[in-house]
Amino acid sequence: MRNSRIFLILILLLFFISIISLFLGVSIPSLLVVTKIRLPRLVLAIFAGGALGIVGAAFQGLLRNPLADPYIIGVSGGATLGGTISILLGIWPIQAFAFAGAVVTIFIVERLATISGRMERETLLLSGVVFGTLTSSLVILFMTIGGKSLDEMIYLIMGWLGVIWDKKLLIGFIVSALIVTVCSFIIWMRSKELNILSSGEEEAISIGVDVERLKREIFILGSIIVGLVVSLCGAIGFIGLIVPHITRLILGPDHRVLIPGSAILGAVLLVLSDMIARGIAVYELPVSVITALFGVPFFLYLLRRKNVN
Repeated sequence: MRNSRIFLILILLLFFISIISLFLGVSIPSLLVVTKIRLPRLVLAIFAGGALGIVGAAFQGLLRNPLADPYIIGVSGGATLGGTISILLGIWPIQAFAFAGAVVTIFIVERLATISGRMERETLLLSGVVFGTLTSSLVILFMTIGGKSLDEMIYLIMGWLGVIWDKKLLIGFIVSALIVTVCSFIIWMRSKELNILSSGEEEAISIGVDVERLKREIFILGSIIVGLVVSLCGAIGFIGLIVPHITRLILGPDHRVLIPGSAILGAVLLVLSDMIARGIAVYELPVSVITALFGVPFFLYLLRRKNVN
């Protein structure tokens, strides 16, 4: 009953923030502005924030690491690199190249993290960090030689929800949303196994959980979700880090409620961040600038608390 009330409050909070987001601006927007610009932007923010919240909760449970983030395994770096190559070469659509980069990264990191048939948590993290560093270096190299494409690359790296929607992008978004919904549902269906895994791999195996299958499944499904999000709106950091922690405080650690709760709260935080990003300055800021202002202090707090404990 308590969790039901909290879910209702979160849904109402998302609804009211969404209404404010549609009409927030220097003047009262016309119906055309609301339907053609603000509404698609709002839908994308809800989609991306919810997806990153889900993956953050799942990855923190999978890796049993409170500092885990959807981007820590390097998939966002691969997607960003793919999109950057597309911009540099002038080959469209960017979204297809970004997702292709994510898929390649999933394969490489999964191979690097698998030792003697087992996916090791520490190796997965290290492989993701190293590969992410490599892709970031390549992206900076391409930015250096990118010339007129520099602005597009910055928005790809830092996240931008104000994409120019056309028929092809709309179809791509619908397909992506369907894939993300299916992947998210499968992850949620593994909530019970994630709860058991939080007690340790040995105990989970003794109970009968196929731990290796579970780890690969969550890793691949979560990575696909991250790849699709980055391909549509660039790399938006810290949502997947801080949202699961806040949700865990108000709903508890059970993944059956933690995952959907993180989806709603992730959407709330990204819609709010986007409102600030387009209202805080004369020129619109990349949304990751705002999420970083929220996320960095929270990350330092988590790091400090972990070290103290």
